[in-house]
Amino acid sequence: MELSRRHLLGAMGAGAVLPALGGCTSPYGGRSSYLTPILHPQNRNNVAWWMDVVLQQIRDQRVPPPRAAYNLAAPAVAGFLAANAITGSYDEPYGIGPAPIGADPEVAYGVAFATAASENFQQPFVGERSRYKSMFPNGEAKRLGVEWGRKVGLHVVKMRTRDGSEPNKVNYYLDRYERRNDALKWTPTGPFYSARPGPAFDSFARPLFPGHGRIKPWTMGDTGRFRVAPFHDPHSPEFAAEFDQVRRMGGADSRIRTSDQSEIALFWEDGPWGITPPGHFVYIAIQVLQHRQLSFIEWARAMALVCMTQADASINAWDAKYTHDIIRPETAIRHRAEKFRNADPRIVRQKGWRSYIPTPEFPAYTSGHSTFGAAGAEMTALIYGSDRVNFSHESPDQVLWPQLRGKVRHWTSLSQAAEENGMSRIYGGVHWMADHKAAMMAGIAIARHAHRHFFRPRF
Repeated sequence: MELSRRHLLGAMGAGAVLPALGGCTSPYGGRSSYLTPILHPQNRNNVAWWMDVVLQQIRDQRVPPPRAAYNLAAPAVAGFLAANAITGSYDEPYGIGPAPIGADPEVAYGVAFATAASENFQQPFVGERSRYKSMFPNGEAKRLGVEWGRKVGLHVVKMRTRDGSEPNKVNYYLDRYERRNDALKWTPTGPFYSARPGPAFDSFARPLFPGHGRIKPWTMGDTGRFRVAPFHDPHSPEFAAEFDQVRRMGGADSRIRTSDQSEIALFWEDGPWGITPPGHFVYIAIQVLQHRQLSFIEWARAMALVCMTQADASINAWDAKYTHDIIRPETAIRHRAEKFRNADPRIVRQKGWRSYIPTPEFPAYTSGHSTFGAAGAEMTALIYGSDRVNFSHESPDQVLWPQLRGKVRHWTSLSQAAEENGMSRIYGGVHWMADHKAAMMAGIAIARHAHRHFFRPRF
């Protein structure tokens, strides 16, 4: 399904250097291609080709953020492992074994990537596979690459078959996490927000993926390694300060939120029918890393590391959410203020309060946005070699937020973009400041650990 996401794409239809994708995937230059506006034609490559395929699939299947992060990892890792076994460039801990001599690494990459993606997205990608393989001349190198890529792709699928992810498609607790019983306990939220038009969320929906935090990580080892400290005591002055901050800044009629902060809240919302927060930071990684003139295998490694990190960020954030079970500002302000028994006069119930952007249907602490952003930005900076890089773009998705058309945001560092992304949830009224701060520290730590221990150069 092709969606008109940006008015500018029609004017940016540079001639594609790669063949058009089959099926529903838009090619470079197409109106629905995510990478057309940010990837210079001379920098288009086969790794980015496949990343564009799955980013579009996330949008078109309306994959929620934690599952989007999960779905990105296995294809990117499978592709890298298949190609790397042929080139011998990097160490890897998964025991892939020796590749057949003479196999084409780029053919192997695409076949392995598509094999794993087909499982995660439940989509055969028949047209995409056919188009991709047609790019390479027939011969022994291609035949060996196809066979090897399929073998590695299936190895990765098998490796992740019993990783705890399957039950997370069902939004039931199933006793994975114990609910809290005090005033901070999360309860379902309503559709009370003011920015219109915008995405539609179910009213008082079940919590999203209560078991996602129990999925086997890619890089973290023990999930508890990066678990955050407990949330504020509701009687504390720290909680009172954050209650007052989000009530005044994140409300529908805020008098202290600036127009730029309102734009930031919408720009990073990344809701349904979109790229999602983990996809947005894959998008940023591709935009930035193109200026490093990476080789094919370096691109494959970079995307594997970024996607693994995003997957582990989702596990970390969702583990924190259901471990701590913290109420959203909407419920606290509209219904539960007096139950906190906090003496601070700023904690007052405001029955008609609405957040500026939609409140998601799962606990607050920590912020998934902030964890994704910190992990993705830090990993990209480690690969790029510096945090300081100038870049800018329009919102990757403007279907739900036409207010963003023509709005370009500029950053001078990757960490600045990550911080802005996390703060967008405060400006939008859906998170506490503690959610953002704890998540940023966790995301950075996850990325640094992964970069230090995975896919190190062999020479």
